[in-house]
Amino acid sequence: MTETIELDPILTTDFIKEMSKQMRAIDSYGTYDGWSVEQILAPFVKTKEQRREIPVIGDPDEETLARVKCYYNAIAVLIEKECGHMAVPMVNITHEGFGRALITVGKLVVMDRTVRDVHRFSFDSLSKMKDEADKLLSVALEIVGKYSEVAGL
Repeated sequence: MTETIELDPILTTDFIKEMSKQMRAIDSYGTYDGWSVEQILAPFVKTKEQRREIPVIGDPDEETLARVKCYYNAIAVLIEKECGHMAVPMVNITHEGFGRALITVGKLVVMDRTVRDVHRFSFDSLSKMKDEADKLLSVALEIVGKYSEVAGL
């Protein structure tokens, strides 16, 4: 008798697949080999109580900074797939956990986000993370469509 494991539909979306690729790309020691997508993306999901427990005093750790960069890299890859022009993410975060995330396409800035409290960077669920990314993606693609000449430079 074989059991059928039903996958959460969110795991089959382009964004979640790209997030998994981005996280595996930064895994230089092969820690994620054999891990499920849920395990790899688990650090992105925290409850409000878990976020409150994280102290914001001190420098954000390298793992958290890498997760922030993976998130914006995944959005940039999806922008690039949709519009056909190279999308470049730039994330600059100070040692206090504040900064900015930009994505440019050609000479066009298609996404500009102020980043605060990076120590607590997470989402309530994978679905909420995908929804937020979808909002950023749709606005970015709208900007690319509106200013396609600048995006092509």
